[in-house]
Amino acid sequence: MNNMNDDPKVSEFIQDKPADGAMPDACAETVQSVRKTPAEPGSSLPPEEIERLTNDMVLAIKTVYDPEIPVDIYELGLIYKIDVDDDRNIEVDMTLTAPGCPVAGDMPIWVENAVSSVEGVGNVKVNLVFDPPWDPSRMSEEAQLALNMF
Repeated sequence: MNNMNDDPKVSEFIQDKPADGAMPDACAETVQSVRKTPAEPGSSLPPEEIERLTNDMVLAIKTVYDPEIPVDIYELGLIYKIDVDDDRNIEVDMTLTAPGCPVAGDMPIWVENAVSSVEGVGNVKVNLVFDPPWDPSRMSEEAQLALNMF
């Protein structure tokens, strides 16, 4: 970001990664997979609109925090996939830090509400998945720093 008031862009989450593509943080992997996924043939959404939606959804998801951990769920690596269809319907695959998480029933609703708040988004469906299981290696460096896990 050039200015503290600027919104972060997807590209800022994947800069400065090793040239071999190895990315220690799962959030960068999620964004990179969204950007590398080829547009469906005949897709009605231009790439710039998909980029805008992705940026805005990431920002919205970053407002959701695990109540037991002082880091947003995006940086924790709990978001595995974000799909956008031609009708702007969104499907999110997410996980929890543990299957027995006390907010297991609530957190997907929080994510659904956050993504639904993004301008131009259609219906939102959040899937709670446990494959692959979450582990601390999925956290971004920012999350690791916040939790003193370096």
